[in-house]
Order: sequence, then structure tokens, then C-alpha cells
Amino acid sequence: MASQGCDSSAIEPAQALGQAALAPPTVPHTGSLARRMMFIAAGWIMVLLLAGGLALDRAMTAMVTRNFDEQIGYMLTAMIGSAEIGPDGEVFFNRPLGDQRFLEPNSGLYWQISGKGHEEFPSRSLWDRTLKVPTDHFDQQAHIFDSSQFDGEPLRVVERSIVLPGSPTVWWFAVAQSRSELDAQIHRIRTILIDSFVVLGLGLMLMAGLQSWYGLSPLRRVRLAIQRMRSTGANRVSDPLPIEVQPLVEELNALLDHNAKAAEEARTHAGNLAHALKTPLTVVMNAAHGQEPDLAGTVVREAAVMQRQVDHHLARARAVGRRGAGQARCAVWDSAESVIRAVERLYPAARFDLDGQRLVQVAIERQDLDEILGNLIENAAKYGGGSVFVTVDAAPTNLDVTEIWVEDDGTGIATSDRARIFDRGARLDSGKPGTGLGLAIVRDVAEIYGGEVDLGESEDLGGLLVRLRLPRVRDQKLTR
Repeated sequence: MASQGCDSSAIEPAQALGQAALAPPTVPHTGSLARRMMFIAAGWIMVLLLAGGLALDRAMTAMVTRNFDEQIGYMLTAMIGSAEIGPDGEVFFNRPLGDQRFLEPNSGLYWQISGKGHEEFPSRSLWDRTLKVPTDHFDQQAHIFDSSQFDGEPLRVVERSIVLPGSPTVWWFAVAQSRSELDAQIHRIRTILIDSFVVLGLGLMLMAGLQSWYGLSPLRRVRLAIQRMRSTGANRVSDPLPIEVQPLVEELNALLDHNAKAAEEARTHAGNLAHALKTPLTVVMNAAHGQEPDLAGTVVREAAVMQRQVDHHLARARAVGRRGAGQARCAVWDSAESVIRAVERLYPAARFDLDGQRLVQVAIERQDLDEILGNLIENAAKYGGGSVFVTVDAAPTNLDVTEIWVEDDGTGIATSDRARIFDRGARLDSGKPGTGLGLAIVRDVAEIYGGEVDLGESEDLGGLLVRLRLPRVRDQKLTR
């Protein structure tokens, strides 16, 4: 008989999928700020150290080489100054040269005098060797060059062409010195430079690392502050932070305040809705338990009351949700025109006039503005004498607020009743159909967007004047 149990191999992948679905999603990131800062710092440090090292190496090498050349140039000048022509037409020195190395064989310092038709006159240090000095040109100034004519002993040679008094022969005076000393000095300089720049580079990299760690420490403090908020229930980041991070903290605190306000509004709305529905439900329950003869009428009446309350709180909830969705904006003129066209069908005998700024925009969602203007314009047509006047941006000098006036030619509302007319369910004229929630919705939705509404008396029509103030969108041009 086949087993009817579940296959455990099929359950394990399902459990894994369920755990993966419950795991928090991975937030994408664009890399490490510290790593970026270190890469940039390391790149600039390497470029600057390399450029500076090469420039300094070239300058130091040129200075050492120039000093070396000046020394052998002084020796050449001393040779020329002490040279004379003897009776046999050969060159001789009237005084010995001062450097003892000229007398030591293979000492690394040599001199030689050459002339066409004459034998070379070399220093004793050359021993059995001869400097190869070209005699097919005339160097009026000292000419310095490198020579590799001696195996294993590169030379630095300075030579000059001279015509001595009493001799028509052109003589070539040459002084050569082994480059070993010069190359050793250059090697020592480069070793010192490399060691110094390596230490300097490591020090700069360490400094850049410490700077990145210390510079980014405020962000770590913000993260720790947010962790403390989750664990302690705090609702603000109050730690003192640098001025560059403070705007981020202020925006974070503003977001937290916004969320706290939204949560408080949601709790308040839920409580108000529960309180508003509690009484009608109690009336219906009592009528049902008492088996009253007008139970059906009671249910219909109380259900209408509950429906009005639900509509009111749904309107507030929609406004709050749309307010948090982003920076809202809409054109007041377009909304007013569409509302007037709709109300004209309900009250064809009424006359509607629209005036003001055509391009003004307010920071509110179009659906919520339509609902506000719909309540105000419909009330003006319903309770007025037949004329409704809507003015868009009645106070254009205020750059922060757009003021919308809705006027009618009715009897108006007494000053003592203007405050309570905004209460939910308040109605001054019970002879006409309505729920008594229109102005309450207008006030609540306007306040959600940072606006306000109040009542007055129309100077032109003599009836009620409703002044609606909403935040203005600043980046716009106004025109009639």
C-alpha cells in the first residue's frame, strides 16, 4: 500500500523559500565612502610624490653633476694657466699640478695634452693608456662629455682647444675623472629620496586613513543614535554633530516628527471614528434587542449617520496619505472650472462667476482641492440667493499663501454661529438636504496641507464669504 505521508524533500525547499520571503530585503548601496576617500587620497599622494620625487631627483642629480664638472673644470683651467711652450716646441708646466692623484697610476683622475704633429703629453696616472680626444675640431669653451673608452671605468671628460703663445699648434687640453664618485653620490641621493618619500607616503596614507575614520565618525554616531532610538523609544536625534551633518539630522528629525504626527493622526482618526460609530451601533442594538416596531427605520437612519462619519474620516485619511506621498501641486483655476461645471448641472438656475489668477498653483493634491471647492461652491449655490462668485488668489501680495474666496448672495451666517458651523454634523438650515459634514471636511483637509479656512461677509454680494488659504507653489509666474 503506498504511503500517503508528505515528502520531506519537498517541504525543505518550501521552508527555505518561506524563510527567504520573511528575511528583510537587502538594501542596495554604492560602495564605501571611506574606501572612496582612501582611493582618492592614495591616488593624489602617489601622483604628487612621484612628480615631486622625479623633479627633486633631477634637480639634485643636476646639482651634484654640475659640482663635479666644476671641479674638473677648475683642474683644466689650472693646467692651461701653468702650460708653456719649451725650446723644442713641446708643452711643459711651469709649476706642478696640485692634485696628487695625477701622479698615482690608475688613480681615476687624468690629464692629457694633444697636438697635431706632436706626441701626447699624458699624466703619470694614465700610465700606459691614452685618452681618446678628437682633434678635428676647435672648442673655444670647455666641452664636457661622458666617455666609456676605459673598460670598467666610465669617465667624465672636459676638454678645450688652446693656442699657446709662441706656438702655431692647436693644443687640446683634457682632464678626465672616473664617474664612480659621481655615480656613488647620485646613488646615495636617490636612496635617501626613495626612503624619505616611502616614509612620507606611508605617513600621508596613515593620515588620510585617520582623517577618513575621524571625518566619517559623525555618520557612525548618527547610526548609533538611530539604534538607540529603536531600543529606547526616543523620537529624535539630539546628539551634537558637525555643521555638515546637521542638515541630514534635521531632515531625519523632521521625517520622524512627520511619521509621529501621522501615527498620532491615525490613532486620533481611529478613536474618533470608533466614538462616532459607537452611538449609532448602540441605538441599533437596543432597538434590535427591544424588538421595536420601527426597527427598520432606526437601522436606515443610524446607518446613514454611520455612512456620513465613515465618508468624513475616509476623506481625511485620503488627504493624509496623499500629503505624505511627495510634493503635491495643482492649478486652482482648472479645479475651480471643473467643479463649477459639475455644480451647474445640479443648480442650473444659479449664476457662477470665476475671476483671479489663472496660473496660480497650490501645494495640494487635485482630488483634495476638488473636494474642498466642491463643498464650498455647492453650499454657496444651495444656501445662497442664486449668485456665486469665486476669486482665485484674492490676496496676490502674499507669496507664501494663495487665498481663494467663495461668495454668495444669501443671508450669510451670524458671527456667533461661524465657529460651530465647522463642527461635524452642524447644520443651520435643516430644511435642505445635507449631512452637515461639508465644512468640517473642508477645514480638516485644508489643515492637513497646512492651510486654513474662515468665514466672513461678502462686501459685493452681501452673503457669506468663505476665505480658503492654501500654501502657494513658489516657482511660477502669475498672470491675469
